[in-house]
Amino acid sequence: MTATLLKIEATPDLADQVYRALLDAISEGSLAPGARITQEELAEQLAVSRQPVLQALRLLKKDGFILDAPGRGILVAPLDAAWLANVYQVRSALDGLAARLASEYGMQLDSGLIAQGRKAARGKNIKAMMDADMDFHMAIYEAARNPLIEESAKLHWRHIRRAMGAVLQSAPLREAVWDEHEAIAKAITSRKADTAEKLMRGHGVNAGNNLQRLMSEAVA
Repeated sequence: MTATLLKIEATPDLADQVYRALLDAISEGSLAPGARITQEELAEQLAVSRQPVLQALRLLKKDGFILDAPGRGILVAPLDAAWLANVYQVRSALDGLAARLASEYGMQLDSGLIAQGRKAARGKNIKAMMDADMDFHMAIYEAARNPLIEESAKLHWRHIRRAMGAVLQSAPLREAVWDEHEAIAKAITSRKADTAEKLMRGHGVNAGNNLQRLMSEAVA
């Protein structure tokens, strides 16, 4: 017997688009920690109906990016230093393994990734900086030839992007990040697996420490 199924319309998923737009705004800081938002305001600004906004907000709340506000509305969740320290510990371990494997497999990293990152670092577009950073790491995950590394790392990258957005507000740190990336890339290309892993782990530790310092300065 042939099943009777409803035709699926090939239209973009608005809820997913709204989710990504709001997550980018939270990560870039245009929706700052503690900012109060409402479903109606977001729907108006994004020029969509309230339903996809409601669906996106439910996902953002589940993922820990927003909280119910006292009374009416929603608050952007504060950055949680202790939680992010845990995230960076896991990221450092995964990224270190990825760098080692990529080096052992003889990966030749596209030099354009470094050039793209340095160009973004000299600009003012925080999203472009985060995208360039993510492209660099994703290239190494792919070169590691272990899909579980990339799948596991992606679970945390939404929170890492938000932390990264906070760190990249500090201009002096932007070039330093790409100095570290370039050193990692050279170690991988030279097939110095121990060095590549050590540098990558240190890169994660530095990122976590920079975030902790910036958050401490913000509340001082």
